[in-house]
Amino acid sequence: MQFEIHKTWEVCLTKGTGLSTIIEAKGLGKIYKRGNEEVFALLDGQMSVSQGEFIVIVGPSGGGKSTLLHLLGGIDRPTRGELHVNGVDLVSASDAALTCFRRDNIGFVFQFYNLLPSLNALDNVTLPLLARGLRWKASRLLGSAMLEQVGLAHRQKHTPGQLSGGEQQRVAIARAMVLEPCVVLADEPTGDLDSASARSIIALMLDLNRRLGVTFIIATHNLDLLKVAGRAYQLVDGRLDKLPTK
Repeated sequence: MQFEIHKTWEVCLTKGTGLSTIIEAKGLGKIYKRGNEEVFALLDGQMSVSQGEFIVIVGPSGGGKSTLLHLLGGIDRPTRGELHVNGVDLVSASDAALTCFRRDNIGFVFQFYNLLPSLNALDNVTLPLLARGLRWKASRLLGSAMLEQVGLAHRQKHTPGQLSGGEQQRVAIARAMVLEPCVVLADEPTGDLDSASARSIIALMLDLNRRLGVTFIIATHNLDLLKVAGRAYQLVDGRLDKLPTK
């Protein structure tokens, strides 16, 4: 199912070009300052991602996984190297351009869901559409359709407190995907779930990737994801290396 979102606002110049290679990173590095000390969170990262891939990044806590996702999503800027996502140069882009880029290109999924507790599932999913300027009725229709895609058509009016952890993560995935991003970045999406719920979320993300063609890049400790990865990387002490897959 493809969602048609008719924009009533000026199209951002950072929407990108729809290239088949949507991520190109060369010599990517990120250094943080800790007093007088330099902390190398990412060293000379190389990555090329084609549209529709399902990529998994594993590694220990503090190894640089979240840093890499933040760079790819335009949340943070690299200290060195080149980075293009969907045709947008994330190194030279202005802060305003990065805001537009994130809005138009990236869906984020986090370990702890980041849902608004006072809103029901449908309201949480429609918020990004309303923020984009879409009308209320159209937003509700698209949000409802996306919740159906993740298997929650019957739970739309439940608040996060009335949903299980796995259901809350499904809402978060629906919210990330409702704007049809070119890539979904998921940071430990199964980290707060029991094993059965984790397997269910893995299956859901893989299904959405295959049916809708959305690119997923998942940073995780969950090695079960390596079994379904199209490509896999290991990130340890800031060093990104390819791993063999099945």
